[in-house]
Amino acid sequence: MKSIPAIAGLSLLVALSGCATDDPNRRAKTGAAIGAIAGAVLGHQVDGDKGRFIGAAAGAIAGGAVGNYMDKQQRELEAQLAEERRNNEIELERLKNNVLKVNLSSEVSFDFNKADIKPGFYGTLNKLASVVAKYNNTIVHIVGHTDDRGSDSYNQQLSERRALSVKDYLAAHGVTASRIRTEGRGESEPRATNATPEGRAMNRRVEIYLKPIVEGQESNAYQPPEQQ
Repeated sequence: MKSIPAIAGLSLLVALSGCATDDPNRRAKTGAAIGAIAGAVLGHQVDGDKGRFIGAAAGAIAGGAVGNYMDKQQRELEAQLAEERRNNEIELERLKNNVLKVNLSSEVSFDFNKADIKPGFYGTLNKLASVVAKYNNTIVHIVGHTDDRGSDSYNQQLSERRALSVKDYLAAHGVTASRIRTEGRGESEPRATNATPEGRAMNRRVEIYLKPIVEGQESNAYQPPEQQ
């Protein structure tokens, strides 16, 4: 019987052969393919009884070093995204358990009712990707949200597509795709009232959670972020 790594390697060759060289989205597709295969391999390294990851590629941080590790990552993000934070395009906060949360305003990142990232926002995501790629002992959770205009099903799908767009961009710019998890929560978690334009604008957003992989508690990093 072939080993999991051998099967994964063969799958990778097949996946990459399907990405045409003249495809403008080739980098994103390649990153997604690699991430999917790496995730499959990682999935066979889980000790479910102990919640540990055996030989996990992302590694794990000793409990006592987690705070310092996330402090350094936060400082670098604050420095790189200082202009965007001044312009209220991005919010950065520290949550419990040393989780970092980055909130992306949809007003600057997406056109209305669209899931394609605005080209003008590429520079900001490049800065974000450069830091996140460097601190690879974290799992990246990307969560899409909408306001309440439109049907529940439409808003759910839109929130999922926007989260995937951000994942594909980060994966194409240095963040290992197997570290990234995405989900959409539609209109279910508003930050403000949907009765005003200002409130709806706050509710249309993509949130990125950076959860540290703590030694002995590795499975916690892969759990979806709680509602804030």
